Amino acid sequence: MPTARESLLDAAFAALERGPWPRVKMSEVAAAAGVSRQTLYNEFGSKDGLARALVRREADAYLYGVERALSGVSGAAAPRERLAAAAVWTVRSATENPLVRAVLTGRWNERLPTSVGTTRPGEPEPLPAPGELIGEARDRAVRLLAGDWPLGAVELPQACEAVARLALSYVMAPAPAADVARMVRTVLA
Repeated sequence: MPTARESLLDAAFAALERGPWPRVKMSEVAAAAGVSRQTLYNEFGSKDGLARALVRREADAYLYGVERALSGVSGAAAPRERLAAAAVWTVRSATENPLVRAVLTGRWNERLPTSVGTTRPGEPEPLPAPGELIGEARDRAVRLLAGDWPLGAVELPQACEAVARLALSYVMAPAPAADVARMVRTVLA
């Protein structure tokens, strides 16, 4: 059973899918989550606090998906296949989730909670800048592939960084997600 916090974040995400963030009403989010408006304010402090927590959750889910893609491919899969799977995940995640796209690219629009586009010091829900999020994805890839990386190949951290940035290019200039997998395989061959 989800906690009140998760229910509120789910309700906020659903509200964002129905309309632009400026039109999302805190009372409607609370009602959809089955809690009082006071509970919502106690949990997040303000609409900006709710937005920051929602974006942080989506960024964390993206990173978890990167890990799943890197370790979920058949255990016998070559590291480049696992990196290709992470690149496909990145493109699909950014295509399907406007918050992930905004965090990865730094491009916020009027439909999204634009007040979260920059991180302010001392905030309880700090958001990564696009380069930081890509760096975190790279670091997770390095950690998960370290034991399987072939000797003599390009250095693992550079390969992981290149794949993350290649995937980001497919987010910025959309193309089918399967194309990024083909490109990763070609580049790392």
